[in-house]
Formats: sequence, C-alpha cells, structure tokens
Amino acid sequence: MPKVNVYNVLGEQVEEIDLKDDIFGVEVNEHVLYEVVKNQLANRRQGTQSVKTRSEVRGGGRKPWRQKGTGRARQGSIRAPHWVGGGVTFAPKPRDYSYKVPKKVKRLAMKSALSSKVLNDEIIVLDELSLNEPKTKEMAKILSNINAGKKALIVMDKKDTNVIKSARNIPNVQVAFVNTLNVYDILNFDSFIITKDAVRKVEEVYA
Repeated sequence: MPKVNVYNVLGEQVEEIDLKDDIFGVEVNEHVLYEVVKNQLANRRQGTQSVKTRSEVRGGGRKPWRQKGTGRARQGSIRAPHWVGGGVTFAPKPRDYSYKVPKKVKRLAMKSALSSKVLNDEIIVLDELSLNEPKTKEMAKILSNINAGKKALIVMDKKDTNVIKSARNIPNVQVAFVNTLNVYDILNFDSFIITKDAVRKVEEVYA
C-alpha cells in the first residue's frame, strides 16, 4: 500500500497517509493510457475544416478552348484541381472525430495515470487548501512552499471560487475537481497537487 506525506500550505509535513493499492498502486498500462489520451484529444477536435472541391469553386462552367487543333493540352474546366484557383482533390469536409472508449478501459487508464504520479513522486497531498479571498500572490507562494513543478494540476473535492480565481492567472496552473478529472490532464502536468479530502473522494469514486 503506497504511503505519501501530507503537507500544509507552508510546505511542512503534518502527517502520512496510506493510498489504496487498487487505485494508486496498480501496474501502469501505457497502451491503455495512449488509447484514452488519443480518444480525449479526438473528442476535443471541432472538425469544422472545409475546403471547396471543383464542383463548389466559382466559375469554370465553360470549356476554356476547343478540344482539338490548338496545340495545347485538352482542358474541360479552369476550375480543375491542377489549375490555379481550382478545386481541391479529396478536400477536407466537416466531420465528427469523436468516438467512444469502453468504461472499463477509461477506468483502468485513470488508475494507471494516478499510479504513475505516485510512482514518479509527482503527487503532492495537502491537508487542506483554502483562501480567505482571491489572491494570485498567495497561491503562487503556496505553490512555491510545496515545491510544485512548472506545470501544476490542483485537484479539489469541491468548488472553491477563491482558489480558482487565485490560480487562473498563474501560467501552467489549472484547478480541477474529482468529478472533472481526466487522464490527459493528469499526465500533462508535472505536479499532481490534491487535497486529502479529494484523495478520499477519488478512492470512493474509483473503488
């Protein structure tokens, strides 16, 4: 059973807690992580790109010159793909890139991502995180105290407006909640900062 230190906002160790083996101590499955991250990025794609084909480009309805006798190559339209200003062959059109991944695969990927943070010593557990008012300077000081990396993901068990507002102006710092946590964000940030209450909620949700 993995053990991690718990720190306060001053960076002082206050206790040590055990993490559940079946969530924070599973064998990291890199292929499953790849599949789920690929799925998340595909689902984020807007798919709104569109280019005109030769049938949609304006003009070119008339044959530019007669078929024979001019000495030039035969042409049927000035909007054919090989003409400047012509249509595009196999032009990209709006489409939906999203697809579904089985729930069991998503769950295993989440456990693998959480376990990888413990394995790589990239998890920082705080006893609590709250601010009396929105202060970016205070949040930056807390991150400095706990030696957070350049890219930090802060995970809370419930919404705290002061924490959100204090962190949103700091580059490469993002606040997430247990119910909005995803594999891509966990892997994308160097430091996984999570409150003690959020740890217990994660263990409850993914048990």
